[in-house]
Amino acid sequence: MDDIYKLKPEQFQEGLNEIPQPPKTLYIRGRLPSDEDVVYLAVVGSRKYTSYGKDICEKLIRGIKGYPIVIVSGLAIGMDSIAHRIALENGLTTIAFPGSGLDNNVLHPRSNIKLAQEIVDKGGCIISELEPTCPAALYSFVKRNRLMAGISKAVLIIEAEEKSGTLVTARMALDYNRDVLAVPGSAFSSNSNGTNWLIKQGATPVTNSNDILEALGFEVERPVLTDKERYADCGKDEMKIIGLLREPMERDDLIRELGMNVGEANALLSIMELKDLIKEELGEIKKI
Repeated sequence: MDDIYKLKPEQFQEGLNEIPQPPKTLYIRGRLPSDEDVVYLAVVGSRKYTSYGKDICEKLIRGIKGYPIVIVSGLAIGMDSIAHRIALENGLTTIAFPGSGLDNNVLHPRSNIKLAQEIVDKGGCIISELEPTCPAALYSFVKRNRLMAGISKAVLIIEAEEKSGTLVTARMALDYNRDVLAVPGSAFSSNSNGTNWLIKQGATPVTNSNDILEALGFEVERPVLTDKERYADCGKDEMKIIGLLREPMERDDLIRELGMNVGEANALLSIMELKDLIKEELGEIKKI
C-alpha cells in the first residue's frame, strides 16, 4: 500500500480553505494535482443507478477527455465508481473522498479497494480528514460530501432521487457558491426526480460534454456536422424518431406513432436529447 501522508491547511487546495468549517488536517494516498494545473469537477449520483445514468456518465466524461479536468467523486458503489472508472479509461486524473480512513483495513467500500489503488497508480489520490484507521460511520459521509463540493469548481449530478445524499452534496455546492450542473431525465424515473427538481431550482441543465466545458470556463467550438455524421451512431429506434420528426410533434403523439412502451420511449427520447439530436420546446419535440 502507498504511504499515507498528512497535509496542513496551508497545503490544501484553495477551495477547501474557503468553506465553512474547513478541515484541520487531510490524509492523502497518492498525488493531489496543483490548483494551477487543473479544474476540479465533482461527479455524483445514485448508488442504484439506471442504464440511462451509466450511459450518460460515460458519454459526458468521454467528451471532456484531453482537458485539464480532475474528476472528483466519493468512491461509493454506483455512479461514483462509474465516474472514477470512466475517467481512468479516458486518461483523466481522478481523486476520491471515501467516507472512511485510508488504511485498507477500513477503506469503504471494501469492494473498491482495487479501484482506489488504480486511482493512485494513475496519478490521482484518495483523501480523507479521518484518521487512517477510522472506519466509516453515518456522519462521515456528510462530512466528506462537503469536501467534494468544496474542492470543486462545479458539481455534476447524474441521477438523484428526491431525498438522497447526492442532493445534500448539491445543496452544499450551492452554499459554497459552486456551480451545480444536472442531467435531466425522464419524469417516469424516480432516479431523475432529484435532478429535474434541481434544474427547476436553477441548476444548469447538462445534455452534452460541451455544456460541462462551458460551465468550467473552457471555450468550445461546436462543429457543424452533416446528417450522416450526426446520425452515425443512431440505432433503429432512434432513426425511426428522426424520420417521424419531419415536423415538430407533441411527446404523446410521437410516442403513439412509435408504438413503444411509454417508459422505454421516454428514456430513448432523453438519451437523444443528451446526444443533441432532438430538443423539446413549447410542448413539442423537434430535430436539432
